[in-house]
Amino acid sequence: MKGPLFYSKILLFGEYGIIKDSKGLSIPYNFYKGALKIDENLSVEAEKSNESLQKFANYLEALDAHLVQFDIEALKSDLDKGMYFDSSIPQGYGVGSSGALVASIYDKYAFDKITVLENLTREKLLKLKEIFGAMESFFHGKSSGLDPLNSYLSLPILINSKDNIEPTGIPSQNEAGKGAVFLLDSGIIGETAPMVHIFMENMKQEGFRKMLKDQFIKHTDSCVEDFLKGDIKSLFGNLKSLSKVVFNNFKPMIPTQFHELWKKGIETNEYYLKLCGSGGGGYILGFTENIEQTKQTLKDYKLEVVYNF
Repeated sequence: MKGPLFYSKILLFGEYGIIKDSKGLSIPYNFYKGALKIDENLSVEAEKSNESLQKFANYLEALDAHLVQFDIEALKSDLDKGMYFDSSIPQGYGVGSSGALVASIYDKYAFDKITVLENLTREKLLKLKEIFGAMESFFHGKSSGLDPLNSYLSLPILINSKDNIEPTGIPSQNEAGKGAVFLLDSGIIGETAPMVHIFMENMKQEGFRKMLKDQFIKHTDSCVEDFLKGDIKSLFGNLKSLSKVVFNNFKPMIPTQFHELWKKGIETNEYYLKLCGSGGGGYILGFTENIEQTKQTLKDYKLEVVYNF
Protein backbone atom coordinates (compact mmCIF):
# COMPACT_ATOMS: atom_id res chain seq x y z
CA MET A 1 0.00 0.00 0.00
CA LYS A 2 1.21 3.45 -0.84
CA GLY A 3 -1.18 6.30 -0.12
CA PRO A 4 -1.54 9.44 -2.25
CA LEU A 5 1.30 11.93 -2.03
CA PHE A 6 1.04 14.99 0.17
CA TYR A 7 3.41 17.89 -0.35
CA SER A 8 5.30 20.25 1.89
CA LYS A 9 4.33 23.92 2.06
CA ILE A 10 5.95 27.30 2.39
CA LEU A 11 4.32 30.16 4.22
CA LEU A 12 5.64 32.99 2.05
CA PHE A 13 4.19 35.68 4.29
CA GLY A 14 2.43 35.77 7.62
CA GLU A 15 4.61 33.86 10.11
CA TYR A 16 3.69 35.08 13.60
CA GLY A 17 1.48 37.82 12.11
CA ILE A 18 -1.37 35.42 11.37
CA ILE A 19 -1.59 34.68 15.10
CA LYS A 20 -2.67 38.33 15.36
CA ASP A 21 -4.79 38.47 12.20
CA SER A 22 -2.32 39.68 9.60
CA LYS A 23 -2.73 38.47 6.03
CA GLY A 24 -0.78 35.40 5.01
CA LEU A 25 0.07 33.49 1.86
CA SER A 26 0.94 29.82 1.88
CA ILE A 27 1.98 27.85 -1.19
CA PRO A 28 2.49 24.09 -1.76
CA TYR A 29 6.14 23.16 -2.33
CA ASN A 30 6.28 19.99 -4.43
CA PHE A 31 9.99 19.37 -3.93
CA TYR A 32 9.25 17.50 -0.68
CA LYS A 33 6.49 14.97 -0.17
CA GLY A 34 5.24 12.12 1.97
CA ALA A 35 2.86 9.17 1.78
CA LEU A 36 1.54 6.42 4.06
CA LYS A 37 3.13 3.03 3.39
CA ILE A 38 2.86 -0.45 4.85
CA ASP A 39 5.91 -2.65 5.17
CA GLU A 40 6.55 -5.75 7.25
CA ASN A 41 10.29 -5.17 7.57
CA LEU A 42 10.59 -1.65 8.93
CA SER A 43 13.81 0.33 8.92
CA VAL A 44 14.77 2.08 12.17
CA GLU A 45 13.40 5.33 10.75
CA ALA A 46 10.10 3.72 9.67
CA GLU A 47 9.74 2.03 13.06
CA LYS A 48 10.06 5.40 14.80
CA SER A 49 7.37 6.78 12.48
CA ASN A 50 5.12 3.79 13.22
CA GLU A 51 5.50 4.28 16.99
CA SER A 52 4.73 7.98 16.71
CA LEU A 53 1.65 7.17 14.60
CA GLN A 54 0.41 4.74 17.25
CA LYS A 55 0.46 7.57 19.82
CA PHE A 56 -1.20 9.84 17.27
CA ALA A 57 -3.97 7.25 16.74
CA ASN A 58 -4.71 7.24 20.49
CA TYR A 59 -4.83 11.04 20.42
CA LEU A 60 -7.23 11.05 17.46
CA GLU A 61 -9.49 8.57 19.20
CA ALA A 62 -9.99 11.09 22.02
CA LEU A 63 -10.72 14.08 19.72
CA ASP A 64 -14.13 15.76 19.88
CA ALA A 65 -16.48 13.47 17.92
CA HIS A 66 -18.63 16.46 16.91
CA LEU A 67 -15.64 17.89 15.07
CA VAL A 68 -14.31 14.81 13.33
CA GLN A 69 -14.47 11.02 13.58
CA PHE A 70 -11.95 8.49 12.31
CA ASP A 71 -12.03 4.84 11.42
CA ILE A 72 -9.71 4.12 14.36
CA GLU A 73 -10.10 0.35 13.93
CA ALA A 74 -8.77 0.48 10.36
CA LEU A 75 -6.02 2.90 11.37
CA LYS A 76 -4.82 0.71 14.26
CA SER A 77 -5.05 -2.42 12.14
CA ASP A 78 -2.85 -0.81 9.44
CA LEU A 79 -0.40 0.33 12.11
CA ASP A 80 -0.19 -3.25 13.42
CA LYS A 81 0.68 -4.30 9.88
CA GLY A 82 3.60 -1.86 9.88
CA MET A 83 2.22 1.36 8.44
CA TYR A 84 4.48 4.41 8.60
CA PHE A 85 4.75 7.83 6.98
CA ASP A 86 7.40 7.73 4.27
CA SER A 87 8.51 11.30 3.82
CA SER A 88 11.28 13.36 2.27
CA ILE A 89 10.04 16.48 4.14
CA PRO A 90 12.69 17.61 6.62
CA GLN A 91 11.40 17.93 10.18
CA GLY A 92 11.84 21.19 12.05
CA TYR A 93 12.48 23.14 8.84
CA GLY A 94 9.28 25.14 8.65
CA VAL A 95 8.05 23.39 5.51
CA GLY A 96 5.19 21.46 7.07
CA SER A 97 6.37 17.91 7.79
CA SER A 98 3.58 17.26 10.32
CA GLY A 99 1.08 19.05 8.02
CA ALA A 100 1.55 16.50 5.25
CA LEU A 101 1.22 13.63 7.72
CA VAL A 102 -2.01 15.06 9.19
CA ALA A 103 -3.45 15.56 5.68
CA SER A 104 -2.66 11.96 4.71
CA ILE A 105 -4.28 10.49 7.86
CA TYR A 106 -7.41 12.63 7.42
CA ASP A 107 -7.61 11.68 3.74
CA LYS A 108 -7.44 7.95 4.45
CA TYR A 109 -9.26 7.49 7.75
CA ALA A 110 -11.73 10.33 8.41
CA PHE A 111 -15.45 9.55 8.18
CA ASP A 112 -17.59 12.04 6.19
CA LYS A 113 -14.50 13.82 4.98
CA ILE A 114 -14.62 17.06 3.03
CA THR A 115 -12.96 16.31 -0.29
CA VAL A 116 -10.95 18.48 -2.62
CA LEU A 117 -13.37 17.69 -5.44
CA GLU A 118 -16.44 19.26 -3.92
CA ASN A 119 -17.33 22.92 -4.02
CA LEU A 120 -15.11 24.33 -1.28
CA THR A 121 -17.17 27.00 0.39
CA ARG A 122 -15.61 29.25 3.01
CA GLU A 123 -17.48 27.28 5.70
CA LYS A 124 -15.96 24.01 4.49
CA LEU A 125 -12.47 25.51 4.36
CA LEU A 126 -12.80 26.84 7.90
CA LYS A 127 -14.16 23.50 9.09
CA LEU A 128 -11.18 21.71 7.51
CA LYS A 129 -8.79 24.22 9.07
CA GLU A 130 -10.38 23.66 12.48
CA ILE A 131 -10.16 19.85 12.14
CA PHE A 132 -6.55 20.03 10.98
CA GLY A 133 -5.69 22.47 13.79
CA ALA A 134 -7.07 20.02 16.37
CA MET A 135 -5.20 17.11 14.76
CA GLU A 136 -1.88 18.89 14.36
CA SER A 137 -1.94 20.21 17.93
CA PHE A 138 -0.68 16.72 18.84
CA PHE A 139 2.69 17.73 17.32
CA HIS A 140 2.94 21.44 18.07
CA GLY A 141 0.95 22.25 21.19
CA LYS A 142 -1.22 24.70 19.27
CA SER A 143 -1.71 24.65 15.53
CA SER A 144 -3.57 26.95 13.15
CA GLY A 145 -4.30 24.00 10.84
CA LEU A 146 -2.94 25.88 7.82
CA ASP A 147 -0.06 23.54 6.99
CA PRO A 148 -2.24 20.43 6.66
CA LEU A 149 -4.86 22.46 4.79
CA ASN A 150 -2.27 23.53 2.25
CA SER A 151 -0.95 20.01 1.91
CA TYR A 152 -4.45 18.52 1.62
CA LEU A 153 -5.70 20.95 -1.03
CA SER A 154 -2.37 21.39 -2.83
CA LEU A 155 -3.41 24.95 -3.64
CA PRO A 156 -2.01 28.34 -2.64
CA ILE A 157 -4.05 29.69 0.28
CA LEU A 158 -4.67 33.34 0.99
CA ILE A 159 -5.30 34.12 4.64
CA ASN A 160 -7.25 37.36 4.95
CA SER A 161 -7.85 36.94 8.66
CA LYS A 162 -8.37 34.10 11.13
CA ASP A 163 -11.85 33.31 9.86
CA ASN A 164 -11.46 34.36 6.27
CA ILE A 165 -9.32 32.10 4.12
CA GLU A 166 -9.61 31.22 0.44
CA PRO A 167 -7.73 29.29 -2.22
CA THR A 168 -5.99 31.75 -4.51
CA GLY A 169 -4.04 31.90 -7.72
CA ILE A 170 -0.49 33.23 -7.67
CA PRO A 171 1.24 34.78 -10.69
CA SER A 172 2.65 32.07 -12.98
CA GLN A 173 6.30 31.35 -12.57
CA ASN A 174 8.60 32.86 -15.12
CA GLU A 175 11.33 30.23 -15.53
CA ALA A 176 13.50 32.69 -17.44
CA GLY A 177 12.98 35.43 -14.84
CA LYS A 178 15.96 36.82 -12.96
CA GLY A 179 14.00 37.25 -9.72
CA ALA A 180 13.46 34.37 -7.31
CA VAL A 181 12.19 33.24 -3.95
CA PHE A 182 14.73 30.87 -2.38
CA LEU A 183 15.36 28.81 0.74
CA LEU A 184 18.62 28.90 2.71
CA ASP A 185 19.43 25.90 4.84
CA SER A 186 20.53 26.98 8.32
CA GLY A 187 21.73 23.45 9.06
CA ILE A 188 19.93 23.57 12.42
CA ILE A 189 16.64 21.91 13.33
CA GLY A 190 14.17 24.53 14.54
CA GLU A 191 11.71 23.79 17.34
CA THR A 192 8.35 25.51 16.88
CA ALA A 193 7.09 25.47 20.49
CA PRO A 194 10.00 27.40 22.15
CA MET A 195 9.92 30.07 19.42
CA VAL A 196 6.16 30.58 19.78
CA HIS A 197 6.70 30.79 23.55
CA ILE A 198 9.24 33.63 23.11
CA PHE A 199 6.80 35.40 20.79
CA MET A 200 3.93 35.08 23.29
CA GLU A 201 6.14 36.41 26.11
CA ASN A 202 7.10 39.40 23.93
CA MET A 203 3.43 40.03 23.20
CA LYS A 204 3.01 40.97 26.88
CA GLN A 205 5.01 44.15 26.20
CA GLU A 206 3.08 47.07 24.82
CA GLY A 207 5.98 48.26 22.66
CA PHE A 208 6.25 44.87 20.96
CA ARG A 209 2.49 44.73 20.33
CA LYS A 210 2.60 48.21 18.80
CA MET A 211 5.53 47.27 16.55
CA LEU A 212 3.67 44.14 15.45
CA LYS A 213 0.54 46.06 14.50
CA ASP A 214 2.10 49.24 13.03
CA GLN A 215 5.08 47.72 11.25
CA PHE A 216 5.22 43.94 11.03
CA ILE A 217 1.59 43.33 10.07
CA LYS A 218 1.43 46.42 7.86
CA HIS A 219 4.46 45.31 5.79
CA THR A 220 3.30 41.67 5.74
CA ASP A 221 -0.12 42.65 4.37
CA SER A 222 1.50 44.87 1.72
CA CYS A 223 3.87 42.05 0.68
CA VAL A 224 0.94 39.66 0.21
CA GLU A 225 -0.96 42.20 -1.91
CA ASP A 226 2.12 43.07 -4.01
CA PHE A 227 3.01 39.43 -4.58
CA LEU A 228 -0.49 38.48 -5.73
CA LYS A 229 -0.66 41.51 -8.04
CA GLY A 230 2.83 40.83 -9.37
CA ASP A 231 3.96 44.35 -8.42
CA ILE A 232 7.66 43.52 -8.01
CA LYS A 233 8.91 47.07 -7.43
CA SER A 234 6.53 47.68 -4.54
CA LEU A 235 7.07 44.13 -3.23
CA PHE A 236 10.81 44.62 -2.82
CA GLY A 237 10.31 47.94 -1.03
CA ASN A 238 7.99 46.25 1.44
CA LEU A 239 10.24 43.20 1.74
CA LYS A 240 13.14 45.41 2.77
CA SER A 241 11.01 47.02 5.48
CA LEU A 242 9.78 43.62 6.66
CA SER A 243 13.30 42.15 6.72
CA LYS A 244 14.47 45.11 8.85
CA VAL A 245 11.57 44.82 11.30
CA VAL A 246 12.22 41.09 11.74
CA PHE A 247 15.96 41.68 12.20
CA ASN A 248 15.36 44.31 14.87
CA ASN A 249 12.54 42.58 16.75
CA PHE A 250 12.78 38.83 16.18
CA LYS A 251 16.51 38.26 16.84
CA PRO A 252 16.04 35.05 18.88
CA MET A 253 14.27 33.48 15.90
CA ILE A 254 17.23 34.15 13.58
CA PRO A 255 20.13 31.70 14.05
CA THR A 256 23.13 33.76 15.28
CA GLN A 257 25.42 32.80 12.39
CA PHE A 258 22.92 34.37 9.97
CA HIS A 259 22.73 37.80 11.62
CA GLU A 260 25.52 39.28 9.48
CA LEU A 261 24.17 37.76 6.27
CA TRP A 262 20.70 39.11 7.05
CA LYS A 263 22.06 42.61 7.66
CA LYS A 264 24.20 42.47 4.53
CA GLY A 265 21.13 41.82 2.37
CA ILE A 266 19.39 44.90 3.76
CA GLU A 267 22.50 47.08 3.33
CA THR A 268 23.34 45.98 -0.24
CA ASN A 269 19.71 45.48 -1.44
CA GLU A 270 20.96 42.38 -3.21
CA TYR A 271 18.53 40.03 -1.41
CA TYR A 272 16.19 40.23 1.58
CA LEU A 273 15.79 37.47 4.14
CA LYS A 274 12.77 36.61 6.27
CA LEU A 275 11.64 33.85 8.58
CA CYS A 276 10.27 30.64 7.09
CA GLY A 277 7.85 29.30 9.67
CA SER A 278 8.70 29.94 13.31
CA GLY A 279 12.46 30.31 12.82
CA GLY A 280 15.09 29.24 15.31
CA GLY A 281 16.65 27.07 12.62
CA GLY A 282 15.37 25.15 9.62
CA TYR A 283 15.06 27.22 6.48
CA ILE A 284 15.36 30.95 6.03
CA LEU A 285 13.33 32.41 3.18
CA GLY A 286 14.97 34.82 0.75
CA PHE A 287 13.88 37.09 -2.10
CA THR A 288 16.12 38.49 -4.80
CA GLU A 289 15.76 40.34 -8.08
CA ASN A 290 18.94 38.74 -9.42
CA ILE A 291 19.21 35.09 -8.47
CA GLU A 292 22.47 34.40 -10.37
CA GLN A 293 24.27 37.18 -8.51
CA THR A 294 22.76 36.05 -5.18
CA LYS A 295 23.87 32.45 -5.81
CA GLN A 296 27.42 33.77 -6.21
CA THR A 297 27.22 35.86 -3.04
CA LEU A 298 25.75 32.98 -1.03
CA LYS A 299 27.82 30.22 -2.63
CA ASP A 300 28.96 28.93 0.77
CA TYR A 301 25.36 28.17 1.74
CA LYS A 302 22.83 25.56 0.64
CA LEU A 303 20.36 27.47 -1.48
CA GLU A 304 17.20 26.10 -3.16
CA VAL A 305 15.12 28.14 -5.61
CA VAL A 306 11.41 27.82 -4.86
CA TYR A 307 9.82 30.19 -7.33
CA ASN A 308 11.06 32.27 -10.28
CA PHE A 309 9.58 35.57 -11.45
